[in-house]
Amino acid sequence: MTVDIPVGRLDVLDWRPDGPVRGTVLALHGFPESPWEWESVAEVLAQQGVRVVAPAQRGYSPGARPDDVGAYAIEHLSSDALAIVDSLGLESVHVLGHDWGASVAWWLAAHHPGRVATLTVVSVPHLSAFAEALESDPDQQARSAYFTLFRQQGKAEDVLLEDGAHRLLSMFDGQVSDELMDKHLELVGEREGLTGALNWYRAMRRYDLPDVSVPTTYLWGEDDPAIARTGAEATASRMTGDYRFVPLSGMGHWLPEQAPEVVATEVLDRIG
Repeated sequence: MTVDIPVGRLDVLDWRPDGPVRGTVLALHGFPESPWEWESVAEVLAQQGVRVVAPAQRGYSPGARPDDVGAYAIEHLSSDALAIVDSLGLESVHVLGHDWGASVAWWLAAHHPGRVATLTVVSVPHLSAFAEALESDPDQQARSAYFTLFRQQGKAEDVLLEDGAHRLLSMFDGQVSDELMDKHLELVGEREGLTGALNWYRAMRRYDLPDVSVPTTYLWGEDDPAIARTGAEATASRMTGDYRFVPLSGMGHWLPEQAPEVVATEVLDRIG
């Protein structure tokens, strides 16, 4: 399916159960991925009567790649997500986000709680907790040093795409299948798509979010090379509603691919 937004058209994957639908999940992917990162999670959820709608987000969908970096501000990214919910004719959905998709998910829950029935976030902490960790925690600062490269227009594309996108693929650290990486590269493996994806970093700023009241589960891999413990544990102080923190020993950043059953189970627990 496709969904029109002000800057073009988003391509959207849609996994539907065979029988009655007990809930709808909006699944938001991260970098440098595609909505196919949710395939294994969605298959488990669909078997349990849950519909999963997963867009190739702004910059990733070939039909929605504006040139202006300002068009990738998080307000626009969250508006895209709400446009998908509107297109489904629903007032609210269960939101699932990983990496940059988690950032959009946090924003939605904080600023549009009426549209988010439940929230399941993977890897990235509450954005205010993460911002504070970036400012004060040397460990998080070191883990996020790659932001500097990603925000350099042109140079980042050159570095990540050279030698058959070797550096881009090395980010997956052998934890994502070749088949799935190929699907991701269909969107970010050429320059225009990679620029659209990197523009999320270039539009990034310090995010000060309200506390979140939506029922929320946060999954974090204890071996995540990008996310330190400080922000992950501080997320609890930003929650005013029912909250569950799920640290996963021996797991890294790519939890939807590494542990799809765990992610799906946590989503199902939230749906009830």
